[in-house]
Amino acid sequence: MEQPTNTPYSTTIPNLSDLPNYIGKELGLTEWMTIAQERINQFAEATEDRQWIHIDKEKSAAFSPYKETVAHGFLVLSLASKISYDAFSIENIAMGVNYGLDKVRFPNATKSGSQLRGRVSLVECDPIPGGAKYKMKIVFELKGEEKPACVAEFIAIAYSTPA
Repeated sequence: MEQPTNTPYSTTIPNLSDLPNYIGKELGLTEWMTIAQERINQFAEATEDRQWIHIDKEKSAAFSPYKETVAHGFLVLSLASKISYDAFSIENIAMGVNYGLDKVRFPNATKSGSQLRGRVSLVECDPIPGGAKYKMKIVFELKGEEKPACVAEFIAIAYSTPA
């Protein structure tokens, strides 16, 4: 079995019809990105989820098991589209649609200032008229941590350009 790489890369797939050939394979690994407190605060404002564990540094230092603020789990999950876009592309796509999620887990907190990246692999792919419905596994890795921030199966639909 191949060992996963730690060097960021992406895969370019020439045709949507080729996608089934990648089932069970890793498609890409993104660059590290910092989950800064400003991003956490913006997410808290946008979602009106202003819990102290996310935005109050002093209270978090005193009472949080992490001793600092942490990102909302759904902030991390909201990066799934960007991560999949950065991890692979299909050249003859006319339109792509985020279809849903499956089997989402949050095994680790994402502390403010953490470095996060996404590792994407293809789980399944089924043809639909004019395109394909496929499921990717995204592991949201945290730098220096054994357990990831999130593991999710992200479902998308893509339609190819007419021949």
